[in-house]
Amino acid sequence: MRTFDATTLTAVRNLGILAHVDAGKTTVTERILYATGTTHKRGEVHDGTTVTDFDPQERDRGITIFSAAVSCAWDGHRVNLIDTPGHVDFADEVERSLRVLDGAIAVFDAVAGVEPQSESVWRQADRHGVPRIAFVNKLDRAGADLDTAVDSIRRRLHPAPLVVQLPIGTEDGFTGVVDLLRMRALTWADGSDEVQEGPVPDALRDEAERRRRRLEEAVAELHPVALDEFCAEGTLSARTLAAALRDLTATGDGVVVLCGSAYRNRGIEPLLDAAVAYLPSPLDVPPVRGTHDGTEQERAADPEAPLAALAFKVSATATGRLTYLRLYSGTIRKGDTVLDAATRRTERIGRILRVRADRHAELDRASAGDIVAVIGLKAARPGTTLCAPAAPLLLEPPSVADPVVSVAVEARRSTDTDRLASALARLAEEDPSLVVRTDPETGQTVLSGMGELHLEVAVEKIRQTSGVEVTVGRPRVAYRETVVRGVTGLVFRHVKQDGGAGQFAHVVLDVAPLEAQDGDADGATTGFAFRSTVVGGRVPQEFVRAVEAGCRDALVEGPLGGHPVTGLSVTLTDGATHSKDSSEMAFRTAGRLALREALRGSAMALLEPVAEVTVTVPADAVGGVLGDLAARRGRVSDSVARAGSVVVTATVPLAELFGYATRLRSRTQGRGTFTTRPAGYAVAPAAVAVSER
Repeated sequence: MRTFDATTLTAVRNLGILAHVDAGKTTVTERILYATGTTHKRGEVHDGTTVTDFDPQERDRGITIFSAAVSCAWDGHRVNLIDTPGHVDFADEVERSLRVLDGAIAVFDAVAGVEPQSESVWRQADRHGVPRIAFVNKLDRAGADLDTAVDSIRRRLHPAPLVVQLPIGTEDGFTGVVDLLRMRALTWADGSDEVQEGPVPDALRDEAERRRRRLEEAVAELHPVALDEFCAEGTLSARTLAAALRDLTATGDGVVVLCGSAYRNRGIEPLLDAAVAYLPSPLDVPPVRGTHDGTEQERAADPEAPLAALAFKVSATATGRLTYLRLYSGTIRKGDTVLDAATRRTERIGRILRVRADRHAELDRASAGDIVAVIGLKAARPGTTLCAPAAPLLLEPPSVADPVVSVAVEARRSTDTDRLASALARLAEEDPSLVVRTDPETGQTVLSGMGELHLEVAVEKIRQTSGVEVTVGRPRVAYRETVVRGVTGLVFRHVKQDGGAGQFAHVVLDVAPLEAQDGDADGATTGFAFRSTVVGGRVPQEFVRAVEAGCRDALVEGPLGGHPVTGLSVTLTDGATHSKDSSEMAFRTAGRLALREALRGSAMALLEPVAEVTVTVPADAVGGVLGDLAARRGRVSDSVARAGSVVVTATVPLAELFGYATRLRSRTQGRGTFTTRPAGYAVAPAAVAVSER
């Protein structure tokens, strides 16, 4: 039986920084690097001097676009951090990062609380089962309120917030925090980066004791061991409280909440302490699960076990093609041969790098629990499983969202066409949420992505990296078609006899709108359901499955404008077979052709993608903004006044949002901001439906 030193793995933390755009993720990351001694100067987003936002576009735009990995050390622990984007257009970068992380720090703005993309990334982490702690940032801002931010976490995210700190001072007077576990004050003097520890100020002692009691009661309600001690002793020791907080973080029943101001470098050291204390190591998470030859297998986080690693990011740099890996088990060394579990091809590890954004330190080896980059892999893509050739294992890749916006791209000079094709292929390799295809009708090259900004960044990257001048057509959105009123008892017979074995399939279909699901916009239902009510064995089960496959084939193009069809239910009610000529192929063909005929006889409607838009504008500009949203067919669902500004929430068709950033800036003299997130599909007006045919 193999053994290994577990103390190395227990001291590893693979963490992500998650938040809404402009909540301060990158500044938190910069201060963590500074506090751990990894950097010796504090980088600033507004100066373009940050470590993780090293791409020229990130520095120009002042936002994180690409997830960046950094590694640092704190209190005897190695912390691998991934700074993720906060803009909705780059949610796929967050998805790929969460797939390989063991824990996360969710950053919230102390003024705004939980914002739309904060909620989205929180739900993404829920799906992956990633434990989190929360950091309420920007407590030095006017209008900052920890209790209001915590209440928004409770209302919108639904975990039990367990606040372990009390701010000392408010807004400009924020100077530190009270640690409620140890009942000690931590303060940072102006101009000093050193934390000073002392007793709780007399003015805050009663409030600190009330909050400590409230924390103990909240933990005792959720943790049985803590409840036993609380009932027996009437209080909880710091040791019991810390152990219970770690357990509740791991299960997701509670979220530890800390606070501070990353810009002023206040609260970062306690945040690091909490990250290593409450968030899991690779040994604390369940063994990774994969498949081999149809059977499910597990691999524990053991450096001596067979290799199992997942590629989650690929990027081209001056040093070569970097493939970022999370190693779940085993060890890799320079020169090793590894197997791509999906393609069954072998590749060779050229170099192994410890990553700090765009800077790298070369390693001789990397083991289970590590996040590293390697050079030498030629065919690996995000989602590729790399394993030991003698012990294949295929891991589940990160999910990729369907693109919703498309633009036509072409090289300005015909001589650059081949270079543009190569650049687009590299982009699609690095970012699976970008899809490149050729329109069969127009012959245009179409680039599809997650939003207007996503496509802008992609096109600009082509210009910067390949020097190709690109002409971009107006973006097009991904429409869908749906059934409003279906047909009943459609009879279709597929008979083909041209020598040799023939084809025979007889099917009877009912087609109806799919019942509405929670979250469908404006009653626009998405999805597809198939069932069979055939009795007496008139259609064998294998042919029923073939009919379903044929129906799914027919959903690719609808009768209105060739858009994919969704939101319908198909029932196979009857059918007949031939003793010799019936086959799965015949019934699949019958299913496809029958559904196409049924759709032509149904009442159809066009669906357009809609987005939830949150616009923050000065109070004196609200009227113009509301009028502009109405002109874009937006429906306002909420309006909240907040510290001299108004936050308007509306649902707007995605096609109407192109160019909205420029329009909003002009209407608000540059003071308005907005964010969007996908909100499903809604039925398009007749005028839009006609224009898309």
